[in-house]
Amino acid sequence: MARHISALKRARQNKKRRMRNQSRKTRVKSVVREVRLAMAKKDAAGAETALTKAVPIIAQVAGKGTLHWRAAARKISRLTRQVNALKSA
Repeated sequence: MARHISALKRARQNKKRRMRNQSRKTRVKSVVREVRLAMAKKDAAGAETALTKAVPIIAQVAGKGTLHWRAAARKISRLTRQVNALKSA
């Protein structure tokens, strides 16, 4: 365990950040799951609605630095491609 005041403070900050990041990542996983469930049901309208809800959340999490911007872009791109394929099918 840390002994120096600065090390104790860093430990507190790390804990706060870890909890915050964990919450954000869980939120991203939840919205992605909603999109995938709608796609599994072959519900194009529902998938599109879920996607329009998911994209800003993913972008926001990337903007905060929890998710790398390229990982977020890749996630958004893949989901969009899958939803578009479902709509055209």
